[in-house]
Amino acid sequence: MGEAILMQRPEGEGFDRAGTLEDVAHGLSQPQKTLSSKYFYDRRGSELFERITELDEYYLTRAERALLQAHAEPLVAAVGPATLVDLGAGSAVKSRIILDAMVAAGVGRCFVPVDVSAGFLHAVAADLREEYPSLAIRPEVADISRRFELPEEIPRPALFAFLGSTIGNFGPLAARRLVRCVVDDMLPRDRFLLGVDLRKDIPTLLAAYNDSRGVTAAFNLNVLRVLNDRLGADFDPGAFRHEAVWNEGESRIEMHLVSERDQTVRIPGVGSIVFSKGESIHTENSRKFERPDVEALLAPAGLTLRRWITGDPALFALAVAGVEPGERPG
Repeated sequence: MGEAILMQRPEGEGFDRAGTLEDVAHGLSQPQKTLSSKYFYDRRGSELFERITELDEYYLTRAERALLQAHAEPLVAAVGPATLVDLGAGSAVKSRIILDAMVAAGVGRCFVPVDVSAGFLHAVAADLREEYPSLAIRPEVADISRRFELPEEIPRPALFAFLGSTIGNFGPLAARRLVRCVVDDMLPRDRFLLGVDLRKDIPTLLAAYNDSRGVTAAFNLNVLRVLNDRLGADFDPGAFRHEAVWNEGESRIEMHLVSERDQTVRIPGVGSIVFSKGESIHTENSRKFERPDVEALLAPAGLTLRRWITGDPALFALAVAGVEPGERPG
């Protein structure tokens, strides 16, 4: 799971029924059935995810926040960002750590939170204007997995932040595409701040996605309730169980919903989907990184890793990258 709210929308906001039907029909027709992780998120899904971030087993949120609190001040001193661009801002909780450092250093002038959920984003922006009266708050409604335009003439240098290890939810091609989209908006003095979850012992990784309270299981199963509500499907969540497994070859945690029996699910506009007992729906990936993996992700876009920040123990990392004239690929 990644923490940037890339695809979350409050219930009913901007619902594209035709697009959802096409997406679901395609995913459930594959040899390995799949559903996009964006369908986790209705109101209940968002609440469950907030509970996940507070679980003892789910170290990611605490580890990244601790790194930001320890290193935001020297990072701001080194970059001098006049603008922070938060890609997948959500509630901008961790962005506030950087904004506080920017304001304290006297360099902050602008904050651009980017999110797909217009209503949620503008509500967050209104709160931020009260909290940071010295900053221009310029929200941008966009899906960062696709090319989008930033507001014109933002103050430079800019720090582009993509936190929460959400990059791990993307496949390799999609992750490289996203990074290239960011680079297209960067100038030589700008920097890209990327939060990544690190490879570690397998029991710790598995525990983070198989918590003892069953909150992650409820979150995973919520995708079925979302499709029942939005599409009129007749999934029986009680007929599936949550499973999170480690895929060594892909260096990722995979979340699945495993059918507990032979069954047929009907989805109006899609048809009947047959499940055999033990067959799974693959709902999410969460890739884990080492430093060479991040360098390999950044290099095709012309980005060079400038700083690699980890804690002790090294659970999570903040990567700071920049691009120089002539480094961009053609």
